[in-house]
Amino acid sequence: MCLEEWMSVSAGEVYERVAANVQRVLRGKPQVVRLAVAALLGEGHLLIEDVPGLGKTTLARCLARSVGGSWNRIQFTPDLLPGDITGVQVYHQNDEKFAFHPGGVFANIVLADEINRGTPKTQSALLEVMAERRVTVDSVRHEVPRPFLVIATQNPIEMAGTYRLPEAQLDRFLMRLQIGYPDLASEVMVILSDCAGVDPDELPAVVDIPTLQAAVAEVRAARVHTAVVEYAATIAAATRQHGDLRYGASPRGSIALVRAAQALAATYGRGYVTVDDIKEVAHPVLEHRLILTPDAELRQRRAEDIVRELLNEIPVPVNTGA
Repeated sequence: MCLEEWMSVSAGEVYERVAANVQRVLRGKPQVVRLAVAALLGEGHLLIEDVPGLGKTTLARCLARSVGGSWNRIQFTPDLLPGDITGVQVYHQNDEKFAFHPGGVFANIVLADEINRGTPKTQSALLEVMAERRVTVDSVRHEVPRPFLVIATQNPIEMAGTYRLPEAQLDRFLMRLQIGYPDLASEVMVILSDCAGVDPDELPAVVDIPTLQAAVAEVRAARVHTAVVEYAATIAAATRQHGDLRYGASPRGSIALVRAAQALAATYGRGYVTVDDIKEVAHPVLEHRLILTPDAELRQRRAEDIVRELLNEIPVPVNTGA
């Protein structure tokens, strides 16, 4: 495909191409793929959390392969060091000076596999780059390529050798997705695909970086009526006042809610955001930002239940200008 054809692609067409490419490997999960590609279009970081064997790393690899930019995979282990992620200054004896050697985050897409296996010190190396798209090493700032996206995976049930992600880092993820078990028909398709040897590493790039940058800009320009913004802010504010929550969503959560809704609207081919878009992204955007009280945990309350209740209770604006 020539450059002119790539550059003329809309954000909606980018979604269609990437989603179709990913679903060649990840079968039976169209909504998960839609939200994952929406995170890509919104240039927001994505956390994929689920039990082993459901395709977390496969989804991340398929997304990275679908984009024609640079990507790095960082396998998080207890012995991984912060410098492996951000980079280090190395002294070159021949030149008698220090030179910066970039770490794994210097790519358009970074796969942080099993992120909760890294130590808290190593995890903290991602805080600056996820928020500001740059790293500071020895007081010198280094910009990472744009667009920049961290796709992290973690296993929520395995405790040995893992370290819980701090709230400050969770808040930097635009969305957290769970893939879930496939239904019978989808599982049969997965098995047949495996037998046929469909490998994520063999997927072609269907979008180049200039096209993705244009799509990201188009998403940011999507129209959001003031009433829709107020609705999103009301939902976030309600989490801060909920009796079962110690901490609710921060203003970063409100921003993420609107940004994710803009990206989701693009996947439906729209240049404006509706209330339904806000509702559709509310669970993956807000749940990982909420911290329950000890009493709520004892009563086996879940963040998912609270978000659902708020969506049912908060009045929907009538005039949104859509």
